[in-house]
Amino acid sequence: MTDTPPGSGPPTAPPAAPVQRHTLTVVADRFDIATWQDTRAQSTALRDLAAELRARHEGAPDLLTDVFLAAYQARPRLRDPATLDPTRLVNHHVLTSLTEPPEFTELRRTTAGDPYAAAMSVLALAPALRRVLEGADEAQSRADDAGRAQWEADRAAAELAEALRRADDGPEDDDGPEDDDRPGEADSHALRQAAEAARMAARQAMNTATQALAAAAPGLRAVSHAAAARAATAARREADLMRAWGVGPGQTERMPFAERMRLAERLASSHLARWADLIGRFRQMARGERARKVEHTSGELIGVTLGNDLSRIVPSELAHLGLPELRAVFAARYAAGELMLYDSRGDQRSGRGAIIACVDTSHSMYEAGPGGVTREAWAKGCALALLDQARHARRDFVGILFSAADKLQVFRFPADEPARVERVLEFAETFLGGGTDYQRPLGAAADLLQQEFDDASRSRGDIVLITDDDCDVTEAWMHQWKETKRRLGFRVFGAAVGVPPAAAGGSVLDALCDNLRSIEDLTDVHAAADLFRVI
Repeated sequence: MTDTPPGSGPPTAPPAAPVQRHTLTVVADRFDIATWQDTRAQSTALRDLAAELRARHEGAPDLLTDVFLAAYQARPRLRDPATLDPTRLVNHHVLTSLTEPPEFTELRRTTAGDPYAAAMSVLALAPALRRVLEGADEAQSRADDAGRAQWEADRAAAELAEALRRADDGPEDDDGPEDDDRPGEADSHALRQAAEAARMAARQAMNTATQALAAAAPGLRAVSHAAAARAATAARREADLMRAWGVGPGQTERMPFAERMRLAERLASSHLARWADLIGRFRQMARGERARKVEHTSGELIGVTLGNDLSRIVPSELAHLGLPELRAVFAARYAAGELMLYDSRGDQRSGRGAIIACVDTSHSMYEAGPGGVTREAWAKGCALALLDQARHARRDFVGILFSAADKLQVFRFPADEPARVERVLEFAETFLGGGTDYQRPLGAAADLLQQEFDDASRSRGDIVLITDDDCDVTEAWMHQWKETKRRLGFRVFGAAVGVPPAAAGGSVLDALCDNLRSIEDLTDVHAAADLFRVI
């Protein structure tokens, strides 16, 4: 509530306060307002933007609040313009233009209920808000005039109402002393005339402001629609980037504003940011393959067969045991080896020890293949999906980046500790360069599995070697490697990235791996799908 007309200095206090009008276009409760205030307090960029825009438009802070609320609320409602302070009519026009297009509905799918995302949409819309306010100077000036006129009309009406009230509150006893404070008929008439004149002036000023807003509306609408589309694209891109790197909503909601902004900036500036879609498709593919896995069966599922191996029995067969009259039939079929079983190919039991991804980061891995995807991007995407695989199975994960014999970096992600996003990013962004050596990274992987066996008695780990090169190993090293592999029971899977099958066959890489696949099309994440069914 204010006793000062908009755009003027402090006058003499009127006998009665003018009517309080809303300054926010979007209907909001105190919790929504508190969320905005808390978010703004955490963001220097939001505070700077409010100060910058307020220099041109007194109602700019309210406009930013409205934009935030429109993005934050699931179903924002705009007030009737008649209930607003006339000085905020430009804000109402901006919000109406902004929320009309379907692009803003698309934006809310990302920002609704997420204060950080809603705040980022405000910042994304900042250039458009500057242009809108610059183009609405004349309309805002007329709206300010209407605001002052409305304030005067409200004050005159309040004075008249107060005078009439005092006139009605006179002494009930006509024989009593005369009440000198009661307004006379002439005073009441003058107040009525003043109130009517102020009302007419306010109406005229409002008409003028409405005409000015109508003239500015096409420009406001064009800028707002384009800005909503850009903000929706930016919000969707950031959400996709977070999702591709495995940062879920639960993690981001707990992050302070500044920390989440730094994370988003780091993800966007990462040299693998352009391959976020590839990384996301790897993770999605891995989730799908996990869903297809059949527990307690060996090998890759290829169909249904007959037999009596109860570890591979089809669930519908077990239902017969629940019916007494069919139990004898079940026993007869079991004895005859005629139960329906899942059929699988190969002896590929699931591992229980650590999953270790040995990723080649030699110079040649930076080369791009078909579709422009680099070998490094494919390798890192596969490794990050293997990290997800390990977290899902509650197994330790180790990422070993290697190139030449003197270049090695190990990243450990224990199953019983959170996989910090910063550490995952460091693993994904590290690129060593140089030549290629197999002995040191594979030796380091074997040492880690030996340590895991000694400390926790866990064996049957899995090593995935991802490389685009072939290099020699010594005979003594190969002998020791085979002995260690036999003793610890781990498996070795290989991915020859950008290498034709003919070149991979018969190579040292082929001799090292139990299972080797050649990856020629680097845009195809499904070339490694079988890894996620058997690991």
